[in-house]
Amino acid sequence: MAARHWFGLAASLAFLPVGAAAQTTPDLAVANARLSALLDKNYPTLEAIYKDLHANPELGMQEVRTAGILAKHLRAAGFTVTEKVGGTGVVAILKNGEGPTILVRADMDALPMEEKTGLAWASKARATYEGRDVPVMHACGHDTHVAYLIGVAQALVAMRDSWSGTIMLIGQPAEEPLVGARAMLDDGLFTRFPKPDFGFAAHVSNLPSGVVAIKAGAGSSASDSYSITFHGRGGHGSMPAATIDPIPIAARFVTDAQVVISREKDPAAFGVLTIGAINAGSAPNIIPDSAEVKVNLRSQSPEVRKLLQDGTARVAKAAAAMGKAPEPTIRYLSGTGILTNDETMAKAAVAALTPVFGKGLVFAPASATPMSGSEDYSEFVDAGVPSLFFGIGGYDPAVLADLKAKGEPAPTNHSPFFAPQAEPAIRNAVTAIVLSVIGGVRPVAQ
Repeated sequence: MAARHWFGLAASLAFLPVGAAAQTTPDLAVANARLSALLDKNYPTLEAIYKDLHANPELGMQEVRTAGILAKHLRAAGFTVTEKVGGTGVVAILKNGEGPTILVRADMDALPMEEKTGLAWASKARATYEGRDVPVMHACGHDTHVAYLIGVAQALVAMRDSWSGTIMLIGQPAEEPLVGARAMLDDGLFTRFPKPDFGFAAHVSNLPSGVVAIKAGAGSSASDSYSITFHGRGGHGSMPAATIDPIPIAARFVTDAQVVISREKDPAAFGVLTIGAINAGSAPNIIPDSAEVKVNLRSQSPEVRKLLQDGTARVAKAAAAMGKAPEPTIRYLSGTGILTNDETMAKAAVAALTPVFGKGLVFAPASATPMSGSEDYSEFVDAGVPSLFFGIGGYDPAVLADLKAKGEPAPTNHSPFFAPQAEPAIRNAVTAIVLSVIGGVRPVAQ
């Protein structure tokens, strides 16, 4: 999710350190001590799982091996596990008396890119992506997410005397293309299984190790991706008058579409229009009969989202009309809405976790600007599950300081060099989620 999460490194400038003024309740302090000892015991296994997954990544809806590993460990922890939900999704249920049903989700998929981290466990995997053989890398940290979900399962089973209710753990496929959450919902996630009363998730980033970030309210952007195919009439490159050339039509669209951003959108409102791919033609002397353009839109309000969607379609049709071409084919690929964190849960988590993480706990109020990236956990929120989505720091502060001194940016999620420290990331994600469950972090209605 390069530059897409609200917890990217630049976002830390907007966060407010909460400090350590609050004190843990005796019960939560005891729970934290128990959890810390448990993680000391279990962490070597979690790191081995992380390294194995990192070396063997799988693309969205291809996470067969990953899902199998996750399912095996969740069963071993004592959960009732169902596989192949929404494709390759995993659902694990643990009932522990009366109480709310609590969702904890981790995403599983990797990205079609070559790894350049130099790690001893770096990926050399390859897979088929859109008909092409491509390298695959866990460049967004989802390998650490699967490991933390297993850690959460182990901890909640070992500490079941500290909480009551039902835990639903979800291993979600295909977060990167923003289709996995919707696929699980469409496969009856909240009808085949208990609908959660509220939920938690966490994501590693290049924030400093030790940081746990909480953003109240809107935390990320809506995303909408389209394929726009411009239709022409192919022919010989020396005889353009006998053709309708779709390439200059596509090129006109690429330029003119940005006017929707620069001249139609309020300059104070967030909105991004990105042309991510152009596919057309085969040889210099052949005018093709079609050209495909792939577009991604990001927005943080319903009004801007509609403006970008409508404006993109209008400009595409106008470009085709100017080229005397047929109307283009506009196909929606994928998308998701704004991820909104429950404000009551955010504030409760700050109160519960500040004594645990101290100055590492950073908080951004609802008034702070969401980040430009997107996250399809929003599908669960929009389906009626109030939630809290944590940002987890994963980069050694000394490494970050050295990069800053050199004037170099830290590798972001989706960089071929992205290599977060697994141990603090996994431990802190497990700690934040488990103590939130035990500490009663929940929406106001619960």
